[in-house]
Formats: sequence, C-alpha cells, structure tokens
Amino acid sequence: MNRTELESIARAMVAKGKGILAADESSGTIKKRFDSIQLESTEEARRTYREMLFTTPDAAKYISGVILYDETLRQKTKDGTPFSQYLTQLGIVPGIKVDAGAKPLAGFPNETITEGLDGLRERLAEYHKLGARFAKWRAVIDIAKDIPTRFAIDANAHALARYGALCQEANIVPIIEPEVLMDGDHSIERCEEVTSAVLQSVFEQLDSHRIHLEGMILKPNMVISGKKNTSRAGRQQVAEATVRTLKRFVPSAVPGIAFLSGGQSAAEASEHLSLMNKLGNLPWELTFSYGRALQDEALKAWGGKADQFAAGQKAFGRRARLNGDARNGTYTAASEQAA
Repeated sequence: MNRTELESIARAMVAKGKGILAADESSGTIKKRFDSIQLESTEEARRTYREMLFTTPDAAKYISGVILYDETLRQKTKDGTPFSQYLTQLGIVPGIKVDAGAKPLAGFPNETITEGLDGLRERLAEYHKLGARFAKWRAVIDIAKDIPTRFAIDANAHALARYGALCQEANIVPIIEPEVLMDGDHSIERCEEVTSAVLQSVFEQLDSHRIHLEGMILKPNMVISGKKNTSRAGRQQVAEATVRTLKRFVPSAVPGIAFLSGGQSAAEASEHLSLMNKLGNLPWELTFSYGRALQDEALKAWGGKADQFAAGQKAFGRRARLNGDARNGTYTAASEQAA
C-alpha cells in the first residue's frame, strides 16, 4: 500500500467544486434506462452513450472522477482512445464498480448481502493495469418492519471493510458505499436511527481491518424520509439531520463524503447537498456521486439519436454545473430555473 498515492487520489476525487459521476450501471440497469427512451441496449449504444457523457465540453470543471462498469473500462472513444486514458488526460480519475450485487442473505428474509469478494484481489490488479485508480462497492440496507437486523448490518459492514482492505493493498482508493434505502414509508427519525447504526458498524469494521482512512471515500445515503411517507421531512431538516449523523460517526481523517442520490429527483439531490455545504464547519469535503440525478436529463435529451448527441451533452453539462454549485453551497431553486 502506497499511502501517499492513495491520499492524493482520494483528495483529487473530492476536489473543491467537483463531484463524481456514477456511470457504472450493470447491463440490466442500463437496459432499463434505455428502455425508457425506446433504445435497444447494444454494446455500441452503451459505448456511444458513455462517450457522450465523458466528452461533454467543460465536464472536467465539475467532474473529478467517473465510476465505470467492467465493460466500459475496456471500451474506447470512437477515435480509439481507451476511456480510462481519455478521462485521465482530462484530469478526471477513472474508477470501477467491483461488487457482484446484493443477493438474499440466507436465513434473514428480505435482507441482502453484497457478494463479489472471491477473486477480487486478482480483478483489482487487472483493473489497476487498465487505469482504474478507485473502486466502488455498494451495501444495501432496507428499512421495513423488523429490518434491518443487527446481523445484516454487521455482515455488510464486514464485507465493505474486506473489500476496502483489498483495494488499498492494490493501491486503489475504495469508495465505501453503505446505502440505507429510501424506498419505504419510514420517517426521517427512523432513517437517522438506522443510518447511525450502519455508520457505527462500518467504521468499527474499517478500523478492525486497518483501513487507512485518509485513503478512502465514504458514499452514504442522505438522512431522508422514505418515498412512501405521506408527510416527508423538509429539505433543511434533511440537510441538518444528515450532517448531524455524519459528524457523530465519520472520523475527520476521511477526506470526503460523496453522497448517492438514491432515487431523489435531480433538483432535490442538488438542493440537499447545497444546504449541507451552506451549514459550514464541516470536517470533510461534502460532494456528490450521482448516477440518475446527473444522467436522466442527458439521457432524455439524447434519446439515442445521433443528431441529438450535442443536446445530450448540453443537458449533462448543465446538471454537472448545477451540482458544482451545490458542492459550493450556492445552488438554489432559482439557479435551477435560470440554468
């Protein structure tokens, strides 16, 4: 493990005014996205779509890193430059999703464990050769009646820490992503309670596994009401509850926290992040690592049509810029309209 190298990559990933684009959709997920614009999910269509995002003019002003999928890391721009090389030349750090997805946790109904540790050391060595300098592993924690159980929380935290240790051994910065889902009808208070238990377990495991905290990034959920809750908490309340929870459990040695959007609308995700940064007095950088919340508008504007390539880039550039503002605490609902 080269600690200096890990630290400098982690700091670059959470550079001021910038955030991370999650473009690591699995084959199944990207097919669903393409279905929404009536486009067949062929390898060339996926390559073209990713090229549209990566080659957007001025993207590097607002995007510090891109999470790729195994297929995408091996793809090239139409002029033959490997995506990882193209991004690196722009000063954008290429990364790679390495987990094999959340599978049912045996003996624990309605709970999951993320798999993918088998053979991970060898895969990480190959990914490093292909240009990836950080990785991502997502643990999924659902809130419902009688769940999550302490066992499911601890099992996922343990897997995240094992993954993190293997990444750092390979000189790859791990994004540690424990996601408490916002799918239910739970209150913001219940989300705070579960998120607290999850973060406490995760950092206990990271400590036990000797993770170098300065060489990792945390990618958590925001503390937010469930989508099916009829009286959802306001945006200022979400910002305050999230920062309060993170300050309790995330050591200041961690260089940055890059939120997932987790099913929020693009505007909602931007406003929540901006309000948190406006609170100030934060021990770590607070940024974004959004998938849908960065891509949806671009996907619709492009629509799979060659003559709409520039329109897709314009939509992506706009969303990236607005999230750059949120990163600085200067995004407002008015800036959304003005853009």
